[in-house]
Amino acid sequence: MTPLALAIIVFGLALIGWLAARMRAATFRPPGHARFTALPVHYGYFVAICALVPPLVFLAVWSLTAPALVTDTVLATPAAAALPPPGFERASILSEARALGAGRSHGAFHDLAAQLAPAYAAAQTRYDWIATAVALLLAFAGGGLAFTRVRPDFAARTQVERVVMLLLLAASLIAILTTVGIVASLLYESSRFFRIVPIGDFLFGTHWSPQVIDPRDLGASLGAVPLFWGTFFIGAVIAMAVAIPFGLMSAIYLTQYAHAATRAWLKPVIEMLAGVPTVVYGYFAALTVAPAVREVGVALGIANASSESALAAGAVMGIMIIPFVSSMADDSIAAVPAAMRDGSLAMGATPSETIRRVILPAALPGVVGGILLAVSRAIGETMIVVMAASGVATLTANPFASTTTVTKQIVDLLTGEAEFDSAKTLAAFALGLTLFVITLALNVVALSVVKRYREAYE
Repeated sequence: MTPLALAIIVFGLALIGWLAARMRAATFRPPGHARFTALPVHYGYFVAICALVPPLVFLAVWSLTAPALVTDTVLATPAAAALPPPGFERASILSEARALGAGRSHGAFHDLAAQLAPAYAAAQTRYDWIATAVALLLAFAGGGLAFTRVRPDFAARTQVERVVMLLLLAASLIAILTTVGIVASLLYESSRFFRIVPIGDFLFGTHWSPQVIDPRDLGASLGAVPLFWGTFFIGAVIAMAVAIPFGLMSAIYLTQYAHAATRAWLKPVIEMLAGVPTVVYGYFAALTVAPAVREVGVALGIANASSESALAAGAVMGIMIIPFVSSMADDSIAAVPAAMRDGSLAMGATPSETIRRVILPAALPGVVGGILLAVSRAIGETMIVVMAASGVATLTANPFASTTTVTKQIVDLLTGEAEFDSAKTLAAFALGLTLFVITLALNVVALSVVKRYREAYE
């Protein structure tokens, strides 16, 4: 039986249990003036959960263990004795035989794979029927036992609420464990890299050339300072030079000068920039902005103006970041007490003076927090720098020159043909860990600033 058909049957049984329990609970009559402990729908949900959760948990565990059981069964057949020793060739033959047995492939590159395919098909069929039988048995047993507990004195609502709380807790733990897993993988792979390359050479070295690594001195070609500088120059200098003025001025206009009807359509239009896919920004930067920037550089007499300049990538990244700065500044300015603005105007100050000397200083912590969050978003951007920035690591302050970023190099390192255990590939994890620490620190600082600002006006 296919997994989809089995899932439909299990859900159908749960639906039948829900209807039966609800109908039975609807016939209950409270003794005297007593009140029910649960509604009929709670009894239905209780039976449905008991009929649905056990088989789904079993199928989830079974999907992880069944492939190994099928492979062990195939390896026990006489034809498997001709398999080569464990390695890439053996895994390739078994994978091809599995695809043939499942009907996903119609030809075999290895003759031995064609011989093992019937054994794979037979083993898979047998274990599928075992899974079907166990899942249906669990559904019937769970639903039947739950149905026997459908009585007026049974607190079905409490049991259903506990199950819902457990599901919410599991969802929260999944998010937490995912984060822990990401951090653990970065730490593990980075530790492998730093056992090969000294951490000092990586963090303070000024030469980055992973394509040509001297095996006698690995750290000489893996100095990440040019990458850190390129990331800071593009994401924190050029991008913020575009995003901060336009974002802050748009927030001031929307909160202080714009008519309500104008704000109603202009603010969503600005925030639409945040919903544009970053690959679209990348195309815009590579095909439109970068050639224009190079022409401007040539016109200004800059001989080495590049079509993969830091200015092109940073300017488009700043456009992408405008909604983040504008939204945070808008919220911060709007949260300033109206009494401060009214008091300034009552003293004879003009609206512009009120904005410069009263509103902006009062909203400054929130604005700064928003800018820090925008910086962390900018330095972690990938698609724009991949499509518009250069892959050459240079220490330059010339915005028309080529430079690269940490995210660009991570993509290049992980899409090459180097071995996974090589220093070149492991360097991507060290770069990822460094970028993670930097963005985490920026987020912590920004959130603490925003929190302090909110406490000031609550």
